[in-house]
Amino acid sequence: MASLKELKNRIKSVKSTQKITKAKQMVAAAKLRRAQAAAEAARPYSQRLAKVMGSLAGKVAGDSAPLLLRGTGKDERHLLVVVNTDKGLCGGLNANIVKAAKVKARELIAAGRQVDFYLVGRKGRAPIKRDYARQVKQEYDTSAVRQLGFTEAEAIAGELVAMFAAGKFDIAHLVYPVFKSALAQDPTVVQLLPVPARQVAADAVPASDAVVEYEPDEETILGELLPRYVRTRLFTALLEREASEQGASMTAMDNATRNAGDLINKLTIQYNRSRQAAITTELIEIIAGAEAL
Repeated sequence: MASLKELKNRIKSVKSTQKITKAKQMVAAAKLRRAQAAAEAARPYSQRLAKVMGSLAGKVAGDSAPLLLRGTGKDERHLLVVVNTDKGLCGGLNANIVKAAKVKARELIAAGRQVDFYLVGRKGRAPIKRDYARQVKQEYDTSAVRQLGFTEAEAIAGELVAMFAAGKFDIAHLVYPVFKSALAQDPTVVQLLPVPARQVAADAVPASDAVVEYEPDEETILGELLPRYVRTRLFTALLEREASEQGASMTAMDNATRNAGDLINKLTIQYNRSRQAAITTELIEIIAGAEAL
């Protein structure tokens, strides 16, 4: 049984931990408001761009379509772009993202496809490298960036488009969390390259019945919009990651703070009982000694 000094030190240690988790919860709550606002503000632009892309993609087909739309014509080499966080203490967020990526990888490998990984964020590297060390072809470090912006999305998109043009993969899938609330962040797997016309149309807001004439021709416009769409898609994924990270962190720290409070209560009860038992023992010894005299 632990001594009174050990119990007292443990209570003090748990209280210190509770202060840290409470502070982290408050910081995450403050960051969540900004991250959620940024993610929600980016969604209308992404939807409107998807609407334009869907309208244009439906009018262009065959060899006249840009490479980012028509693809290589093959379905052998797949690249999984996995977007994880750079920091921990955010519950099972990163574990769920890695799980979704591994499930997709196993499905493709079972179908006889070659799978490679492009990793964004530090927390997803170790668990993926344990199972697919040779398949990790490239990593993008965002840990040194204080606030993610369009610059990082543009850099990642540039590398992916260059790899696609060089024939290093046939299809790229984007694995990232979608922020629903502080309690729910859903891992999502979508095709990024080549840009799927049907998926773009499905993601777009409902189109109107108005007839639109494009100038210059659709192929030229698509040649400009397709890279922008890829950058926007990645930028949206990074914003969703930031909001999901802060929401998961706030929830995890709130649970940790409550658990620390429960542990403090249990240790306090145990300490009081041990202290009372020690006092009772001393009284009995004093009384027995007095009677012996």
